[in-house]
Amino acid sequence: MRLEVAGFFDDRNESLHGIEPDVNILGSLRELGVYVKQHHTDLIFVALPNREVQGVTDLLDDLRDTTASIYYVPDSLEFDHIQARSEQVQGIPVVAMSESPLYGFSGLNKRLTDLSLALFMLVMLQPLLLLVAATVKLCFAGSVFYRERRYGLDGREITVYKFRTAAANSQAMTPRRRRVGELLRHMSLDALPMLFNVVQGKLSLVGPQPHLVGHSEEYRKLVKGYMVRHKMLPGITGLAQINRRRAVARPQDLQANVDFDLNYLRHWSPLLDLKIMALTVVNLFRMDSAAR
Repeated sequence: MRLEVAGFFDDRNESLHGIEPDVNILGSLRELGVYVKQHHTDLIFVALPNREVQGVTDLLDDLRDTTASIYYVPDSLEFDHIQARSEQVQGIPVVAMSESPLYGFSGLNKRLTDLSLALFMLVMLQPLLLLVAATVKLCFAGSVFYRERRYGLDGREITVYKFRTAAANSQAMTPRRRRVGELLRHMSLDALPMLFNVVQGKLSLVGPQPHLVGHSEEYRKLVKGYMVRHKMLPGITGLAQINRRRAVARPQDLQANVDFDLNYLRHWSPLLDLKIMALTVVNLFRMDSAAR
């Protein structure tokens, strides 16, 4: 940035000596005003901890007798950021600490991509959809589709459609029917109806894993920040799926899945979505796709 850093002022100067060879501690905070006047300092960044509110106020008062430009740096490093950015609300500066990455045009772009690709896939996969539907109808009594209640955007309840892979009556599950259901789930063919959810705007092609409502209520008690993952539409596929994260039987497995989802929110980009979709297709051809 073509800035020449003169040094740092910190009341902890004794304990900071020797930490980094290029860190030049010039004195304590009460000495800052005098230094600025003597050396005609142009720019000052005030980066004190949040607990030092009075210290910041006293420092700003002391610097009123100088012509230096002063910038206050909020102590936000201790927080777990999700798409952090600066904003203004009626002229008042604010820092977004946890926000959806789909802000403004980004959200419109993702929605148009989801809608166009989902419609294209429904048209191209129509023969496969009909074949799977006929297979399900022959093997399992009842409706071809079954519905699941899951949490969607902002934790609102949504209904997700999937092909039935088991009989309503467990006693009707013969070994042959069980193998058919397992094959449909293993190849993720049971998830094809979720494309209709994408068209409805309830799901995205790529996003955090949508969990059952009952499971979500349990998980939110076990994993800190679990509900933050609902700041985006859940997806048919995502980072957890392409990294072969399937089981959540153990707390560490659940934590790993949530970590993948939160990393997706932190680093979302259209390019990342394309990469995840491409790797999902590769996994499908390997007959080793991850469960939703």
